[in-house]
Amino acid sequence: MKKEIHIFFTALMFYTRISCPATIDHNPDYLNKASRYFPLIGWIVGCVAFGVYCIFNYLLTPEIAIIFSMIASVLLTGAFHEDGFADVCDGFGGGWTKEKILIIMKDSAIGAYGGIGLVLLLLLKFQVLTQLIHVSDNSNFIINSQFTLLLLFITAHSLSRLAAISIVFTHQYSREDASSKSKPIAQSYSWREVVGAFFFGLLPLIILSYDQWQMTLVVLPVFLARFFLARYFQKWIDGYTGDCLGATQQVCEIIFYISVIALWKFI
Repeated sequence: MKKEIHIFFTALMFYTRISCPATIDHNPDYLNKASRYFPLIGWIVGCVAFGVYCIFNYLLTPEIAIIFSMIASVLLTGAFHEDGFADVCDGFGGGWTKEKILIIMKDSAIGAYGGIGLVLLLLLKFQVLTQLIHVSDNSNFIINSQFTLLLLFITAHSLSRLAAISIVFTHQYSREDASSKSKPIAQSYSWREVVGAFFFGLLPLIILSYDQWQMTLVVLPVFLARFFLARYFQKWIDGYTGDCLGATQQVCEIIFYISVIALWKFI
């Protein structure tokens, strides 16, 4: 149990800016095992984002509350996944060979592709979250309570993180050196990492689908997006990097929101 707690705090320290006990360090072995808790980190981020939204929605307007909710999630993760998305936009937008793409993604500066991609990503996320909130105010089918809305926030973050970390289980790490801080995650995994990731990634969706089985359908577009992203990464860089995982998480999170809205409109 003590070891599992240490592994969880390793995941919390690596994927968020939340303070952890001083005894927790970047142990490569624990960091490798911490992938099982990556979707669980999504529970925490989803709860915080929802809590901030509720506070500012009570004080101000839903749209402003959504912006503060997005700010909270970015601050909580240190823009970890958004940065990965921007790097992927720069790398795959400006590079035409594996070596060039990897070099561009490693550069800490954000270029035109990354800047434009990040702006469009955040605008799209704001719009779909705004639409999702309007659905919660006008629908008795998909979202009929604040608890359901909380579960939607949690599921968006846990399922998208499951989609991202599952690439580790099916593809090879692209960089041949140890230049990335995500390298230890890619070295090896056991059935515990796979089972843990899928358990924490799917449990919120299972709870959400208890009274509305149609919600399980959102898995299809989310993992379809994951499939095409992983295939794209494989085609160009023979695998993935930590930036690719961050980009996958961001894209799949938005795909989840869009899928819920589509369910409300067409089912």
